[in-house]
Amino acid sequence: MADRITYQNGFYYESLSESIKNRITGISYPADDSTAQIHYDDLRYVSVLYYNFNDKEKVGELICNKEIAQDLVEIFYELYVNHYQIEKIHLVDEYNGDDELSMKDNNTSCFNYRTIEGKDKLSNHSYGLAIDLNPFFNPYVTYPADGSIHVAPEGSEYYADRSKEFAYKITRDDLAYTLFTEHGFTWGGNWNSSKDYQHFEKKL
Repeated sequence: MADRITYQNGFYYESLSESIKNRITGISYPADDSTAQIHYDDLRYVSVLYYNFNDKEKVGELICNKEIAQDLVEIFYELYVNHYQIEKIHLVDEYNGDDELSMKDNNTSCFNYRTIEGKDKLSNHSYGLAIDLNPFFNPYVTYPADGSIHVAPEGSEYYADRSKEFAYKITRDDLAYTLFTEHGFTWGGNWNSSKDYQHFEKKL
C-alpha cells in the first residue's frame, strides 16, 4: 500500500488492502458494518518477524487500531532481536474468527470484532486495541459467583496456576510485560476480578 510505514526490515504497517478486507469481512470484521464501532480506515495491517518455539524465524501478521500500529512494530521488533519465542502470529480469521480455537492453538492475535466472553459488551479486541500473546500458556481465568474457576482456553488449566514454573509464562519480569507497559499498555494479569495473563491493551 502507498501509505506503508516501515520501521525495520520485516516490520511494517499499512492501510488494509482490498484483499485483506475480503479476508476478514464476515469473519473478524462485520459483514454489515453499518452499525460497527470501528471501520476499515481505523485499522492497520501489521507485518512482523518473530522466532517460534523451534527458534525458527517466521513472518507474522496482525490487524490493529491505527493508533497502536507504531507501538506494535517497535515492541515486536524488540521481542524479535531478543529471540523472544512466540509460537505463531496469524490473523484470527484463520480460525474463522473463533477466539477459543485461536487460543487453543496458542495463536497470538489482535483485532477481532467480538464481545467479551459471557457479556454483551464489545471487547477491546473489537477496536484493535488489545493483543493476546502466547494465550495457551497464559490463559484467561474468571471466577463465577458459584465459587468455581473458569479457565480459557480449554486444556490450559495447568497454566492458570502461576506459582508453577513453565516456559512462555508472562510475568512482571517478562520482556513482553516490560515492553508493552513501557508503551502505555496495561496487562490483564494485573486485573482484580479476573486474570487475563495473555492480554495487553491500550486505552486511547
